[in-house]
Amino acid sequence: MDTRERLDAERRQALERLASLSGDHEAMVAASLDTNADDEHDPEGHTIAFERSQIGALIRQVRHHVAEVDAALARVEAGTYGTCEGCGAPIGEARLEALPATRTCIACAARTHG
Repeated sequence: MDTRERLDAERRQALERLASLSGDHEAMVAASLDTNADDEHDPEGHTIAFERSQIGALIRQVRHHVAEVDAALARVEAGTYGTCEGCGAPIGEARLEALPATRTCIACAARTHG
């Protein structure tokens, strides 16, 4: 599978996940409108508000990932895919395989997040 195919597959999977999460979120909101339950005092576990918040956070993460994959596809078109945006060195194949949308090599990622 070439780079573009791998990124396209990654994007499709992320969009499917986004659709699923969005459906879950909408169903949860609809269910909470139909119930008179006091979820703040439910001894059975997490509140509905907490679960909605968790799904909302996952939706934001997946949207960010789709944007990163789109940016990676743009780098493929521009001929800069696989070049570190931090130092200009090639990004290792193993890193690109694990994180196809990555913008940086391991050394620059470590400096940024380490």
